[in-house]
Amino acid sequence: MKWFILPERGERYVLTILIYVVTLSSTLAVTHYSVPEELEEGSVVANLAGDLGLDVKTVIERKMRIEIIANKKYVDVNKGTGELFIVERIDRETLCLAKTSCYLKMEAIIENPKRIFYIELEILDINDNAPHFRRDIIDLDISEATQAGERFSVSNAVDSDVGSNSVKAYHLSENDYFTIDVQTGRDGSKFADLILKKSLNREQRAVHHLLLTAVDGGVPTRSGTASILVHVLDTNDNAPTFGQEKYEVTVMENSPIGSIVFDLNATDLDEGSNSDLIYSYSLYTSEKTQETFNLNPTSGELTVKGVLNYEDIRIYDMEVIATDKGVSALSGQCKIKILVEDMNDNHPQLSIKSFQSPVSENIELDTVIAVVSVSDKDSGDNGVVDLHIPDNMPFKLRESSDNYYELVVSEPLDREKVPEYDITFTVTDRGSPPLSDNETMTLELLDVNDNVPQFSQSFYIIRVMENNAPGAPLSSLSAFDPDLHENQYLVYFILEKEIANTSMSMLFSINPENGNLYALKTFDYEIEKEFLFHIEARDSGSPPLSSNVTVHIIIVDQNDNTPVIVSPWRAHGSVVEEKIPRSTDKGSLVAKVIALDTDSVHNSRITYQFLQVTDASLFSLDQYNGEIRTMRMFSYKDPRHHRLIVVAKDNGEPALSATVTIKLSTVETAVKAYSDMTEMSLEYDIFSDINLYLVIGLGSVSFLLLITILVTIVLKCQNTKPSKSAPPSRNSVISERNSTIADSTLVSNDAYWYSLFLAETRKGKLVVRQPVPKGSRYIVSSIPRGTGQSETSGSAASTLQV
Repeated sequence: MKWFILPERGERYVLTILIYVVTLSSTLAVTHYSVPEELEEGSVVANLAGDLGLDVKTVIERKMRIEIIANKKYVDVNKGTGELFIVERIDRETLCLAKTSCYLKMEAIIENPKRIFYIELEILDINDNAPHFRRDIIDLDISEATQAGERFSVSNAVDSDVGSNSVKAYHLSENDYFTIDVQTGRDGSKFADLILKKSLNREQRAVHHLLLTAVDGGVPTRSGTASILVHVLDTNDNAPTFGQEKYEVTVMENSPIGSIVFDLNATDLDEGSNSDLIYSYSLYTSEKTQETFNLNPTSGELTVKGVLNYEDIRIYDMEVIATDKGVSALSGQCKIKILVEDMNDNHPQLSIKSFQSPVSENIELDTVIAVVSVSDKDSGDNGVVDLHIPDNMPFKLRESSDNYYELVVSEPLDREKVPEYDITFTVTDRGSPPLSDNETMTLELLDVNDNVPQFSQSFYIIRVMENNAPGAPLSSLSAFDPDLHENQYLVYFILEKEIANTSMSMLFSINPENGNLYALKTFDYEIEKEFLFHIEARDSGSPPLSSNVTVHIIIVDQNDNTPVIVSPWRAHGSVVEEKIPRSTDKGSLVAKVIALDTDSVHNSRITYQFLQVTDASLFSLDQYNGEIRTMRMFSYKDPRHHRLIVVAKDNGEPALSATVTIKLSTVETAVKAYSDMTEMSLEYDIFSDINLYLVIGLGSVSFLLLITILVTIVLKCQNTKPSKSAPPSRNSVISERNSTIADSTLVSNDAYWYSLFLAETRKGKLVVRQPVPKGSRYIVSSIPRGTGQSETSGSAASTLQV
């Protein structure tokens, strides 16, 4: 036997005990090595080649190899050095489970010649496993009646290591009730018994928590723990107890059957059946009490079983026993006094002695409408009653005598706002809780004619198209009266008013029943432009009430007047002939067409355009002022005579028009043409027929306008004073447009009209004004005969601001 000490570092040798055992049976020999478990991979066990007496240089040639019998290959031989080394980490507990000794057998085989060496590798144990219990928690049930010194076995700890590395001792956590006694088994294993040091009390502590620790003998030591839960089992050693020996309870009379009076709750410190309680009456409880109250034997709930009447019995006494269900039953008792309390169990009563309905809406204040009496059979506060009616009503209650009240009118009544009142009388006592009763009466109001008819508008403006059909409806002027029956039946009238000796009732008609307004004649805008009158609505009450409204009828113009061409003047259907010199410059005024339209401003706007022109490149026509001018000078190729047809069209829908034909001749003589200056006069040595016709036409128009003005003045003088509801600044007939031609002066408010003046018939001057912006004054002045210049007189001229 040989011992070798191998260095741990540098040479990678491990301390190895080399044992040679020579067996002389045949030629076999066993080489023995010992190594600790858990060596790292690559650790050297021994110099196998040297121990076997082999030359290291021949290891490779002779193909030395290691074969492990019936195990994994944990070790192998280094072919270069002949050393035996660890291939895989060895766990002794895995390799040799539950064995005291552990060997790994293998064969070393070489060739040329072939030889087999038997090797045993002993695996030595190290302390690499801690003790552990089979259960982490150990439960023990111990009765609280167990005597001190009693032993209880607990599960022992196990350790996979062997020898000194196995379990050597046990320790128990500090406590007042338990200790341990460590025993050694036949196999040398250690186990512990739990010993009770003193008696347990479950009511003080039901569970004890202990910690048992197992320690092995290795270096360094390892340990394992297990929790011990000691459950103390109960014994019936505590009697039931009540919170008080005596209880006093109050209950209302007439409490419903089944209502809870009191909830008894006795306690028992024991557990399980030892703490389950049964409640019962003692022999000292009267039968009447047991018939009136029910005691639940399981819960101890005391409920009403019979009728409680304060007037019959006011106090009930009883004794209740609580008994547990233990083997040796224990019990406890208490006394209960129940006081019956009087309650407000009578409702107040309400009686309507008199009630007046219906009543007139103009009834006087403080008039008595109803008389009411109230009563209550209870006494004290339960018998005191109060009477109320809803708030926000025009009535109030007035106490007339004990428990008698009068309902009187406190505010004015208005049937149109509230036609009837539902008056609820509510009587309430002062008990706790209060009781009440109520009764509702309906008060109807009779109508009084106190509302005047009301129109939906205070002023009506009705537009009527001229040339209307007589009898056509214009509008509905219905009024409303919130009263009832005959007080709301309305009749409509036109308040009589004369205009130019003509009554309004001859021009308009109104349906007396529904207020529909009709026109009785056809209106002409050029004669009558508007009407202003009043409509009255009167109810059928007594006395009747009425109201009126102002009606403004506006006649709307239709385009029913054709424009009239006033310049150049010509007889009906004739052609106007004009002469101009061929030397006329470009832009010279050749002629001017003027047309008038008696329709309204919108319909009377005139525009001019050529309907036919001999040479469109020679003449231009201004569509607004009607001026015809040359666009270029005449050439020798242009004809001597030109025919121009001009159409004057108004702005109505559909548009109306008039035409004039102008025959224009060019002459070589010097004839003064129209100048495009603002004022240019043309003098004629002889009287022209055209001027005569123009003067006659203008005179006719002036005469018509003068007659219109005179009629308007007469109507204004004959008009009666307008009513208060009518606008103070309006007349019955108002002209929307005033045009006046007087003293050879033409004034217009139309931005499309132009000043025109015709001078003395024999030697006159034609004055043409350019149009000015709308909103300026247009002035046409008379020019004295014989003067060579046009004059404008500010004092003689008629002006109109547009």
